[in-house]
Amino acid sequence: GGHYRPPHCFARYKSAILVAYRNQEKYLRHLLYYIHPFLQRQQLSYTIYLIQQVGTGSFNRAKLLNVGVREAMKDEEWDCLVLHDVDLVPENDYNLYICDEYYPKHIASAMDKFQYTLPYKSFFGGVSALTPEHYMKMNGFPNTYWGDGGENDDIVTRIHLAGMKIVRTSPHLGRYRVMDYKEETQIHEPWRRPPSRHNTRKTWKADGMNTLQFRLLSRTKHPLYTKITVD
Repeated sequence: GGHYRPPHCFARYKSAILVAYRNQEKYLRHLLYYIHPFLQRQQLSYTIYLIQQVGTGSFNRAKLLNVGVREAMKDEEWDCLVLHDVDLVPENDYNLYICDEYYPKHIASAMDKFQYTLPYKSFFGGVSALTPEHYMKMNGFPNTYWGDGGENDDIVTRIHLAGMKIVRTSPHLGRYRVMDYKEETQIHEPWRRPPSRHNTRKTWKADGMNTLQFRLLSRTKHPLYTKITVD
């Protein structure tokens, strides 16, 4: 089921790694190959959850992560929820997959895709870490983001509305390799912040973990991950 705990010591932290997923087999193999040894060297107790959406409709990453949090919390009292894109591989072992005690933490602060800088100041994409308390305090992610982009900026707004702020892993630690991005488009076209389609200030309390509805189709334990398939 993708679960590990150190055999020779008591782990100080328990982290659930949540990956929203659809038909990205090559990325997934690559991520699993690197992430298990990386997490084991940190002596964490952890489980990797793959949350898969069925059907051919628009992808809803934000809602899948809500589902992942709901299902993961049935297994364990996790200290930390790490929300992880499937196409990112960490480069530095000292980039610890644990939460900040007080605030949501943005971990992927330096990606090669963006020349190891933030594409814009409020960027919260890639890999982030929140305690279950942080997650529930901001009512999770919005369930209404179908298609690509935008939800991470919604999250930043939610974090602030819930009276919190973002802390970032320092860029020399939070370095990531993005798999298979198209380099030629990066040279000619700067990365743009996706436009928000939601009035988050009005909707955040009425759209999130408290209104989450889904149909659990299966929950299976594979050697390297627990797979949660939902409609």
